[in-house]
Amino acid sequence: MTLITILLVAIVIFTSRYLFLEGKLPLRLGTNARDFLSFSGPAVLTAICMPIVLVKDEQLNIAISNPYLGAAIVSIIAAWKTGNIYWTVGLGLLVFIAYGSL
Repeated sequence: MTLITILLVAIVIFTSRYLFLEGKLPLRLGTNARDFLSFSGPAVLTAICMPIVLVKDEQLNIAISNPYLGAAIVSIIAAWKTGNIYWTVGLGLLVFIAYGSL
């Protein structure tokens, strides 16, 4: 039963990816759908990162001593101001390491 479920999920995922990525097929998304789907990447990234940044030992951790929160705030500002991935990651790592040495 588990193998059948895995195979069915694999078929569904492959089919959905193939329909949108194969250039020869006449299937195209409208502008509204493309605009709507443009938010899915940041939404998934936020859903993955926020529990790591804000939760420690199943408690909300928004203290100034939280190195994850400090690095995240600096990274957000660096990404907004510079638009450069290298500066963003570098400054975020620098702040995270600096918090760890305090």
